[in-house]
This record gives sequence, structure tokens and C-alpha cells, in this order.
Amino acid sequence: MPADSGDLSFCMWGRMPSCARVAYPRRFAPIGNRRVGWQPAPQLVALILFAFVALVGCGARGEPLYPALNIPTRISDLIVIQRGDKLDIRFTVPKLTTEGLVVKQISSVDLRIGPTPSNGFSENDWANGAQRIQVSPVPEPGPARAEEPVKDLVGKAMVVGVRLGNTKGRMSDWSNFVPLTIEAPLAKPANVKAENVAEGVRLTWNEPNLTAFRVYRKTEDEKQPNLLASPDKPEYVDTTTEYGKTYQYFVQGIHDKTESDVVESNAVTPKDVFPPQVPTGLTALVGLGAVELAWTRNTESDFKEYRVFRSEENGPYMQVAAGLEGPIYSDHQIVTGKHYRYTVAAVDQAGNQSQPSEPIEVIAP
Repeated sequence: MPADSGDLSFCMWGRMPSCARVAYPRRFAPIGNRRVGWQPAPQLVALILFAFVALVGCGARGEPLYPALNIPTRISDLIVIQRGDKLDIRFTVPKLTTEGLVVKQISSVDLRIGPTPSNGFSENDWANGAQRIQVSPVPEPGPARAEEPVKDLVGKAMVVGVRLGNTKGRMSDWSNFVPLTIEAPLAKPANVKAENVAEGVRLTWNEPNLTAFRVYRKTEDEKQPNLLASPDKPEYVDTTTEYGKTYQYFVQGIHDKTESDVVESNAVTPKDVFPPQVPTGLTALVGLGAVELAWTRNTESDFKEYRVFRSEENGPYMQVAAGLEGPIYSDHQIVTGKHYRYTVAAVDQAGNQSQPSEPIEVIAP
């Protein structure tokens, strides 16, 4: 080997089976007339850099990442109710795909209704014979609703199902299937009236052919009606009302799983215009210089007071006492030998006065 050249041994793990010996030219930096020091040639520097890059770039390979399918998850809450002459269909569009990703867009809704297969239920057989129900516009993730007339389906056993499609036409699995038999539409209740009564609000309506109803109620500060009662006859008394608050009622007929259209009543604002109960059990005990009256206590929640009226010698009744909280009164303003008649009335918190009690007669001793 020439004097101006040398060699260098090195190993490239994973790249060469054994250590390699590479020849390189020597270079010396001149100092005066002497050659002092050693510097690597450019070829050697390039070779070393190549080996370093090869070693560093050699990494483990992972599994390849495939594109997301973006198929919506299956709908599981499909509900179908026959209401009047239509099917009311409701479901929830999911927010996630089958891969757990957020649904960006629903391209299509495949909602179908078809007859129940006679030889056992099969998704494919049912889907081939089912007709599509239009859902427009295509809903966003969240609650969705559609309607379908029943005029051509009365008396038939049907099954409803729904699935969703993404922008590339890939479809989700079918939802839960809802079987139902279509009935003739129920007549809706007629002449629904709400009136103020002492017990609360009384509702009446006409529908002699049904024995099951639903009554809904909405107050002025509520956005949607709430189910109040399920009476079995065409009348209902709401005893939970408050005076001065406005109410609206809605009545619906029910037969099995079929519902009529909902009919609303007139708005009503209960007002206390009803007098308390008439006092009963009035008795009189004549003593020396006084007549002692007593009667049965009023137990109504809005009771306020009693008032006592007296008639002398068959004359008109005049009020002789008011503001009595208890069912007793002593009349000391009497004259011996005179004929007196007494009666008592009750008054409530709204100022309504009852009819007078049955009178009682005495003669002062």
C-alpha cells in the first residue's frame, strides 16, 4: 500500500456480514518542510455518512393504516305509532360511525315499510318487497321523524325498518324492526270543553265508541303538553289546578296501539267564584239575658269567617256579627218576650259567602 494511503476497519450492523476494511488516501498538513497531522479524504467522509444514515433509517415497520369506512352505527330506537290516518315514525340518527368516529354527514335514509313475510322473517326478503318512505330533508345526527299515510294499508300486517347511508353509498345495518297491524283510523274526540268548577277544571268531549283516552295539559309557561290522565270515559276533572293560572287541555282517543288525532280544548283560567258550604247543625240555648248559638265547624281549606243574621218579630234579617272564626256566638242584645230567628253564613278567603243556614227560632225569657 502506498505510503500516502492507509486503511480503516468498521462494521455496519445489519448491513454487512462482517467488518470491512476500506482503503483511504492519507493526507498530511504541511508545516514548513514536514508533514504533520492527519485529515480524512472527502471519499471517506461520504462513506461514513452513508453508513450512518443507513443505520439510523433502519426502523421497524408497523401495520398499514386503511381509510375509514365512515359507516353510521345501527339505529336501535325506531318507534312507529298509528295516529289518525298516518303513521308517526321516529328514530335517532347516531352521532358516531362503526369505527367510533364522529359522523360528518348522512347522505341517505333508507326507510321502508313492507308486509310481514309468510315463511318467517328475513331481512332480504322483507327489503325486496318493502316500499320506501320519503324522509326529506335528510336529518342531521339527533332525533328524526317521518310520516306515512295508511289509507292503502288498512288491515295489513306490516314491518317498518330504517338504515342510513354515507356519502359513498355504504349502508349501515338495519335498525330494530317494528311490526304492526294497520287499523282503520280512529275518529278524533269532538266538542272538547274545559270549564271552571269548584273542584278544579272539568273536561268533557264526545266520543261514544271508545273507552280509553289520554288527557294532556299545558300551562302558559310550558312549551309542550304533558300527560295528565288516562280516563276510561269522555270526561275528566283536573283537581290539581291553581286559581289565576291559565291551562290548555288536549284529548286523544286510544284503541290498542292505535291513536286518534289530538284535539285541544278552549283555554281556561280557574277563578274562585264558588261559595263555601252552608253551615249546618245550628242550635240555640236561651239563657238569662242572652241567646247562645252553636253550629258545625267548617273544614274547607279556604274558609275565612262566619256571619250571623237575626230577625225580630218576623222582620227582615239583619247582620249582627261578622269575623267569627269559631262556630259559636252569644247574642246579648235581646229583649224579654220578643220572638227571634237566627241564621248563619260562611265566607271564604275570596269573599264568597254561602247561602244562609236553616233558621232557628227562640223567644227571649
